[in-house]
Amino acid sequence: MIRFVSAAVLAATLAAPAFAAPEKYLLDPSHSQIVFTYNHLGFSTTTGMFSGFDGEIMFDQAEPAASSVTVSFPVTTMLTGWQERFDHFMSPDFFNAATGDQVSFTSTSIEVTGEKTAKITGDLTLNKVTKSVVLDAVLNQTGEHPMAKKPWAGFSGTTTLLRSDYNLGMFAPYISDEVQVMISVEASKAE
Repeated sequence: MIRFVSAAVLAATLAAPAFAAPEKYLLDPSHSQIVFTYNHLGFSTTTGMFSGFDGEIMFDQAEPAASSVTVSFPVTTMLTGWQERFDHFMSPDFFNAATGDQVSFTSTSIEVTGEKTAKITGDLTLNKVTKSVVLDAVLNQTGEHPMAKKPWAGFSGTTTLLRSDYNLGMFAPYISDEVQVMISVEASKAE
């Protein structure tokens, strides 16, 4: 259920060749996804996704800890693979999505942990609740995109959320309170 969040944040934290100042990178909505999974009664792992979202990374490659990321998108862009599940998630039992709630993530700090890894801390707002979240981020690759012919970056990240932290804990613990979140994003340098 962690959206967006996170992919853009990944880009903001990783070391790469030095630039003079932070540069703006925009998420590629066609190649950025947030996948979430949870255990269903011990019988299966259920999966959902957010995709097609926009976000902005101010990427300081000389000093990655000075980077930042922001992402926001409507909760109604969630993909569940089954209309009845989506309808239930959007009902008052969970998101009450008629209110037009947004999912958002804004980084608050970045700790570089390796040549291509970082911990990105930020404020995740979900279901009108804001909590601090830490993403384990990895820089997959930077370089010129072979088709777009401009600077590009790819990142991945993971975190675990508790549904109950966001007032979404119906049926816990029978349906896991823990939600695993996997983020994969591409971002292009802004013109």
